[in-house]
Amino acid sequence: MAHAAEHVTLKNGFELDCVRREIVGDRVRLYLAGRDMANYLEVAADTVISVESIADLPVSVAAPSPLSMVANSIPSEPTREEMHTMLAHAGTEHNIDADLLASVVRAESGGHVRAVSHAGARGLMQLMPGTASELGVQDAFRADQNIAGGTAYLDQLLVRYHDNVALALAAYNAGPAAVDRYNGIPPYRETRAYVARVIREFNRRKLTARVGEQVAQAK
Repeated sequence: MAHAAEHVTLKNGFELDCVRREIVGDRVRLYLAGRDMANYLEVAADTVISVESIADLPVSVAAPSPLSMVANSIPSEPTREEMHTMLAHAGTEHNIDADLLASVVRAESGGHVRAVSHAGARGLMQLMPGTASELGVQDAFRADQNIAGGTAYLDQLLVRYHDNVALALAAYNAGPAAVDRYNGIPPYRETRAYVARVIREFNRRKLTARVGEQVAQAK
């Protein structure tokens, strides 16, 4: 028995193969390889930038993909309140603004604990397996561990670049070796766009909070 398959690319650079797509309001469910149709990843519809048909997947004999195994073995997405609590805790531990951490999470994974990039980076803050191991992260798909590890790594980079946020973010994306080689933000389109995206999101969060405070005071 065969199942039509599609290769899906998301705005944040993640790519995955699915056997079926289903529109649910403003979100899309991407059903992963395997017999269990409860095995899916749900993303915002506007984050899907391309869908390509690929060779059929033989459902009866195909081994589960790494992403499908992950989807079956990890907890569900944290609630907004849980995410806020974890980011606030990690920010306090490392003296990093929680809004900056939230902006990194948004740019890295869109807030999906199950995210896996084509390069193998995992989880909310997209930790590579080697980096996660060095940081003592045992399960990069657990939101609390991933955030703790990603925050610790960003803290190391902020110390290395003397609290220059742009350089630390560039190193988070492209690696400190690239930042050191170019003595600044590397001339990589992806890295420059990443730094700008995180800083723009950080500024948006601060502006929103400031406007909220002004509205509350005016009441």
